[in-house]
Order: sequence, then C-alpha cells, then structure tokens
Amino acid sequence: MDNKLLRISAILFFSLLGVFIIDQNIKGLFIDGFRYYSDYFDLILVYNKGVAFSMFSFLQEYLKYLQLAIVSGVLIYILYLKKLCYALPSGILLGGAFSNIYDRFIHEGVVDMVYWHAWPYPIFGEVGFAVFNFADVMIDVAVVWFLILNYKPHLCKS
Repeated sequence: MDNKLLRISAILFFSLLGVFIIDQNIKGLFIDGFRYYSDYFDLILVYNKGVAFSMFSFLQEYLKYLQLAIVSGVLIYILYLKKLCYALPSGILLGGAFSNIYDRFIHEGVVDMVYWHAWPYPIFGEVGFAVFNFADVMIDVAVVWFLILNYKPHLCKS
C-alpha cells in the first residue's frame, strides 16, 4: 500500500470512528432517559423509521440495506479517488452515515433527539422544524465541505 493511500485510509478511519463514537454516546444518553424542554428546542427521544423528515419510511426493513450499499459505494469511491483533501469530510460523512445505519439495525430506527420547534415560524409554520441528531449535523457539514471543494478545486491539490 502506498504512503498516500495509507494516509487517506488513516484519516478516513479515525474521523469515521470519532464521529461514530461521539454520536452513539450522545444517543445513549437519550436512550437512558435524558430529556430537556425549552421554548425554542427540546432534547427528546424519537425513533425515525425513514430518512430526512421520515421520507422513504415505506421501505421499512429494506431501507437499512439500501443505505448500507450506498454508503459502502461512497467509501469505495473515495478510496478509488485517492485525494487526500476528501479524506476528512468523507470520514465525517461516513461516520454519521454508519452511526445512523447502526441505529436501524439495533433500534429499528434512527435515534433522533434535537427537536427545533420555535424557529423560524414565518418559513415553516408553528408545527416545528425537524428532529435530528449529531450524525445528521456531521453529514450536513461534510456535504457543505464537499460542495466547497467541488466549486473551489484549487483547495484540493492532491
């Protein structure tokens, strides 16, 4: 294995593992009963059977296998690219994705806990915005990072 692929693999592995461990520990707090309520957001336990906003929940048991295939394909593609600048955002994205998929196997749904309900009323109405978790935030951060790398190719020299 060449040095570059070894560096990419190490960054990918440790960032993936870090996000996975942090997310699973946060979720464990809520599974054990932690709750917090406020005027703007609540920290509650919700099991999401679908993906974002419960989409594709009709796929039920098949959803986790479909996601596992897609995420595995992303992992293979990132290793194929051999670009060091994609290693950290890929690890962050894959750590969040594998953590959510792990939830589907263990809890039969993704453990979500942050319920943002008081902002922004004029845009989304008074019913609340979304329920999400740390892994979802990390996936969003990684996607923004990929977009920046895509639209600013000079930032990725490897």
